[in-house]
Amino acid sequence: MDDKPSILIIDDEEVVLDSCVQILEGSGYPVATASDGERGLERLQTFPADVVYVDLKMPGISGFEVLERIYAQDPSIVTVVITGYATVGSAVEAMKKGAYDFLPKPFTPDEFRLITQRALEKRRLVLETMTLRREREMLREHFAAIVSHELKSPLGSVQQNLFALERELAQNLNDSQKSRLDRMKASVDTLLKLIHTWLRAYSTDLERISDAFKPTDLRLVISKSVESVQVHATRKDIEVLTVIEEPLGLVQGDEGTLSEAVINLLGNAIKYSRLEGEVHVRAREAEDHVLISVADTGVGIAREDLPLVLGGFHVGKPGPEAERGSGLGLAITQRIVQAHGGSLSIESDLGRGSTFTIRLPALPGKPPVRPEERLENAAKSQQGGTE
Repeated sequence: MDDKPSILIIDDEEVVLDSCVQILEGSGYPVATASDGERGLERLQTFPADVVYVDLKMPGISGFEVLERIYAQDPSIVTVVITGYATVGSAVEAMKKGAYDFLPKPFTPDEFRLITQRALEKRRLVLETMTLRREREMLREHFAAIVSHELKSPLGSVQQNLFALERELAQNLNDSQKSRLDRMKASVDTLLKLIHTWLRAYSTDLERISDAFKPTDLRLVISKSVESVQVHATRKDIEVLTVIEEPLGLVQGDEGTLSEAVINLLGNAIKYSRLEGEVHVRAREAEDHVLISVADTGVGIAREDLPLVLGGFHVGKPGPEAERGSGLGLAITQRIVQAHGGSLSIESDLGRGSTFTIRLPALPGKPPVRPEERLENAAKSQQGGTE
């Protein structure tokens, strides 16, 4: 099977088509031509081109429309626009819309060959990236089955047998043996929790949570999240301070998974904070978005580690008073936020703390009235009726 990359040239000038074919003779690349946009798109149905040259000015449909339809059909196809010097501005505009490069008329054989090689290299990189992405997704899909079968099931069996042994030998164990048994149970429990975290991070299809999306008040999300981590914070004598700037609009989302995302950020902030520190939670609106930031005054993150933090399995340096985590909480949080059409950003100074910010699209419309505001409004209305 011939796996040579192929090239399609769409131009209404016969001399351009002939010269391009002649330049590529001997290269071994399959080459096809078309004299206008419609014929070019039809040719593309039977000729799977890797690189397509498109003249911007042709009779019939414009080169811009041809580019858009090629991109809609297969965004991995690399397109190069052919243009006269008078329309270089249009070529630049075409590149902004997805074209890889442009070839001004008239062009020399060397210029054509050079741009062709660059375009083919671009196509190769695009296909390699797509292959790697597919392999990563396949690995993620099979990860749950592999982990559950090879790790979770045997550990679960060990845990159940330890429980049984504890009951059967309760009257015969001395304090030292009971202590060792407790440590074994704790170690198995820790491993099972870690495996559950792995499965949550890599096997759960968070895109499906969109089925449960509804207008959500982030004030409730924050309140529940802070309450959830309060015991952990109290144990380290860390104060969690919340500021919600009004008005605060609703977001389209799932309250449960958004709470999980905020809990992960709060848990990390507490985990990497020093004893008797503070964690600040702030919610506000900015440019049609709702922002939730979680800031701590803990150990911080080194500048060179910032790009790695959200990738998963990255564990920060805990410092003398900080705990150690699995490195997956932030990866889960980012997937949840992305499933909501938002983004997660980090700002950090080593030794001074970190700030994580969730940015979510705000629903259009008037922000909801808080319960205390409803009571105040009702009181005012009642007063007005009695006057």
